[in-house]
Amino acid sequence: MGSLWDDSLTVGIAVIDDQHRELLSRFGTLLDECRPGRRNIDVRPHVLFLLDYVTTHFNLEEALMRLYRFPGYEGHAALHSNFREQLSALLGRFTPDEQPAPPDIMNALSPLLTWFLDHIAMEDKKIAASMQNSTVPLGTLLVSRGLLSEKQLSVALSQQRVTGAVLGETLISLGFLTPQELAQAIAEQSGLEYLDLRNYTLSDQALRVVPKGTALKHGYIPLEVQDGVLSIGIMNPSNVVAVDSAFHLTGEQPRVFLVDQDAYSDIFERAYYFTENSVQQRLEAFSENINNGWSELGDVIPELAELLIMDGILKMASDIHLTPSNEVLHVFYRVDGLLTHGHCLPRIAHPVLASRIKIMAQLDITEQRLPQDGAFTQTFFNKKYDLRISTAPTIYGENIVIRILSTQGSLRHISTLGLNGNIVEALRRLFNKSHGILLITGPTGSGKTTTLYSCLREIDLLEKNVITIEDPVEYHLNFVRQTEVNEKTGYSFSSSSRTFMRQDPDVMLLGEIRDTETAQIAIRGSITGHLLLSTLHATDAVSSIPRLFDLGMDRLMLSSTLLAVLAQRLVRRICHYCKEEYVLDGSERDVFSRAGMDVSTAYRGGGCNRCGKSGFAGRASIAELMILNSEIGELIYAGASGETISQAAQREGMVPLFREGLNQVATGLTTLHEVQRVVG
Repeated sequence: MGSLWDDSLTVGIAVIDDQHRELLSRFGTLLDECRPGRRNIDVRPHVLFLLDYVTTHFNLEEALMRLYRFPGYEGHAALHSNFREQLSALLGRFTPDEQPAPPDIMNALSPLLTWFLDHIAMEDKKIAASMQNSTVPLGTLLVSRGLLSEKQLSVALSQQRVTGAVLGETLISLGFLTPQELAQAIAEQSGLEYLDLRNYTLSDQALRVVPKGTALKHGYIPLEVQDGVLSIGIMNPSNVVAVDSAFHLTGEQPRVFLVDQDAYSDIFERAYYFTENSVQQRLEAFSENINNGWSELGDVIPELAELLIMDGILKMASDIHLTPSNEVLHVFYRVDGLLTHGHCLPRIAHPVLASRIKIMAQLDITEQRLPQDGAFTQTFFNKKYDLRISTAPTIYGENIVIRILSTQGSLRHISTLGLNGNIVEALRRLFNKSHGILLITGPTGSGKTTTLYSCLREIDLLEKNVITIEDPVEYHLNFVRQTEVNEKTGYSFSSSSRTFMRQDPDVMLLGEIRDTETAQIAIRGSITGHLLLSTLHATDAVSSIPRLFDLGMDRLMLSSTLLAVLAQRLVRRICHYCKEEYVLDGSERDVFSRAGMDVSTAYRGGGCNRCGKSGFAGRASIAELMILNSEIGELIYAGASGETISQAAQREGMVPLFREGLNQVATGLTTLHEVQRVVG
């Protein structure tokens, strides 16, 4: 099955063992020359070699022991320091013209070397024992943590025997595990702290301290420099070579975090690229040249378009807005749900830039009076992105919005989305239903699709036939039959649903109920004995009912087939590193009081380098879950008001969206201002 990090730890141990053998050989030669009767031998070269070699050796060995929390590390480091001091002191007693070593130096050197030989033998036994105690099978660990089932492990091991790949990589490729979950498990077992690079702002100072080639060669990424100590992220928990490299660059032992391979690959290249190539400086140079009457504007526009998209990816923006005005072209980025101003470009660049983007999306560049939609795929920093383009005519020219979608994302576990624990458990019970409709609602950008796909991880894909009908397919999943509709070829939602009804499905996923046709597909799928999952644009759980009526759903059919509606929003998480408690003022306490809550303190982010001074890192879901029972079903059939249905749902345990947001404020997940901004 393979241990959690046995292969990687063996690499570190092998380095130590090789150095031990070299030291033993040198020590044997030196001890032989120190024996009585041999006083005219120059041992200084041997001592010089040993002093330099043991310094490197000790750094590696101590790094390995520190990474694995080996017992007695502090005492071991003290012994190393003592040995170096004694060896340096002996070397200092040699005079430049004195070739043979004086007898008193030889007499002192001999027992010192004998002690160190004993030390090597003892340390080998200690490391071997610690390895044995620390080696836990990867599959066993993941099953015990509830991240993997025995059935999934069996399938992964079967595939591993065919492909010969590492078990962790096999689990990720099968979709049983995300890179983050694997790294978190390894970090927990090895005693290192896991760090999610996706929600972390790398320090420019750290990137300049460590040359790109050095970091790439030794497999680590520099994070920050604080009080002269460099923090680094490694993917391999026994990468002592990376620790040693960082030590030699700074003269201080680094702080070590574990990062996942996916985040490392995604962020490493772009972090160094933008450190060496400032976006702002390049855009300022473009603007200056254009204002100076640059005649070859068409030649540089492709580079400008690519630069703006790369900047959006660096900022982890979901959308890029190119908005022309009377005087300039404004560039906005939507990051974590907030639209922020990025750059100003000369107005003259707008028509050429708009044409370039339309060409990339295969749109009609001559049509500027009507809106157009298109898409294209492009690779940036070794990762593919789907770019969806929307144009709309305005009084100052075409407004262009570019939606950025990664094609290589991994499914998150539903428990990591930030949802209330009671909601998570209720959803898991709903996924075990054999038929009915489960809807996830919210406005655009509220995380509906991410939650929808996370639901699939709660379904046993090895026992149930899961089919998705999407436009377009956003996540590529193993053990799921996915199809993408294409209206231009006549392959519509209706035709694809009829086809897949004959494919013996247990669970069907519709990307979105957007019109009468898809609403009828959902009803037909549920009444024929299938569990149907989908999303809907609605402000809250109760308002989804009139929205479905508007799409032509029958009251009787809806009341008898709808299982539950989850309405959600995304709020920014308070940064873990600069989180601080504060006392609420009178108006803030009143907000909680009106909700029947007695809260006097809350949390906020002070702003630090790790979160880019924003006080936030990442986003989490807040949600309300309305589970239908006989009373709510009868109210829906009778055409009751939304308020009446909401009161019935709350009696059954539904916590309204705003109240759930306040609960998350009280627990320190987010801020009151953030909940008010998102939920209102």
